[in-house]
Amino acid sequence: MIEGLQQHIYKIMNDQNNRGLSDFEGYSPDEMQFILYDTFGERSPIQLAKSTDSDYKAIPILNQIRFMADLINKQGELRLTNRGFLPTKIVSEIYSQGVLKDEHIESGRSKIYKETDTITIRLTRILLELTGITKKRNNKLSLTRKGEKIISDNDKLLRSIFVTFGTKFNWAYFDGFGENNIGQLGYGFSLILLSKYGKDKRLDTFYADKYFKAYPKLINNSLIPRFGTVESYASRCYSLRTFDRFLGYFGLIKIEQDQKWDADKYISKTILFDKLIKCTLPSNA
Repeated sequence: MIEGLQQHIYKIMNDQNNRGLSDFEGYSPDEMQFILYDTFGERSPIQLAKSTDSDYKAIPILNQIRFMADLINKQGELRLTNRGFLPTKIVSEIYSQGVLKDEHIESGRSKIYKETDTITIRLTRILLELTGITKKRNNKLSLTRKGEKIISDNDKLLRSIFVTFGTKFNWAYFDGFGENNIGQLGYGFSLILLSKYGKDKRLDTFYADKYFKAYPKLINNSLIPRFGTVESYASRCYSLRTFDRFLGYFGLIKIEQDQKWDADKYISKTILFDKLIKCTLPSNA
């Protein structure tokens, strides 16, 4: 009798975990677990597809990382400044390629002298180290054996960068929204949302609202808005991290926004998105 009751309870729990939920865009709690913790794994509804060399050339962050890795490779090792940063000459050389731009530099509000003057170059340096492509010893940067192999393989390089960006790099590092997991937690769900809705130009708040329906606990007392409501503050945080400083760097979205600080921001996916990101429908769809 007890064994039969246990089996009945297990069946109920299993049915609940496999039932699609509207807040999850029809995906079940089980499917959301894979989206959250094994984003590109075999059982996840999201896959990162192989593409062509011409498509990889359209991915800004990948090409900037490769350019910097090639610079290091040609020199054998790159001596850093006394404070452990990239030399000014190298920073200027990387930025002059025009692969990734920094709004403060382009607007003339800031000058580029050192690594920390531009988010995009600082990010490139961090990702190279987090992926294990480079190592730092005796205040010098050099490629690892893994790095020497991976930089010549577009697919492996992109996968390494994308997963590292999603799981190891701290998305709160470059902004003033505080130490929280907004955007980074469940970044795979944002990919699903864009796959489903990104063909049409939509407000960034459209995606933020759906993201927080799936992860409502991210809006909590730890968020202290400098102005506006907690909800609008969380929405701006999500938008900046997910669109401007993640998917935009990979060339997967198009952002349309006037120069005013409070202007509406419109998001749409690029052709490249559908080539690289493959999402399957919920199992119960």
